[in-house]
Amino acid sequence: MSVDTDQQPADESVDDLAETLGTTIAELPAYERFIEAKRAVEQDEALQDAIAEFESHRESYLEKREAGNASKADLLELQERQEKLHDRPVMAEYLQAQNHLELRLQAVNMAISDSLEIDFGEKAGGCCAE
Repeated sequence: MSVDTDQQPADESVDDLAETLGTTIAELPAYERFIEAKRAVEQDEALQDAIAEFESHRESYLEKREAGNASKADLLELQERQEKLHDRPVMAEYLQAQNHLELRLQAVNMAISDSLEIDFGEKAGGCCAE
């Protein structure tokens, strides 16, 4: 991302505030818990194998669905595999930490959006919202 060198002082102040916000978010217990849980998932070889196996089944299901050959039983099997994956303690902790962080960031987004009278997160997230 390039920085506009012709910025006005107010722009620089907003940039400084944004940097401070990012740093402050990185220091939140919810963020730290998420990072620890993510690291645990990444370092768990058995879990990584299970994730890869699930992703393979998911891709297979998506191919079947696109070809018009996916059955309700195929979907149920995929959902069951996902539940088993999510029930693993390390994965469950990660998903819980991720959810908690997302809720916290939604609250931050709402606080910013209230001041701007727009959905800041949606507008900042991309051009093609549905």
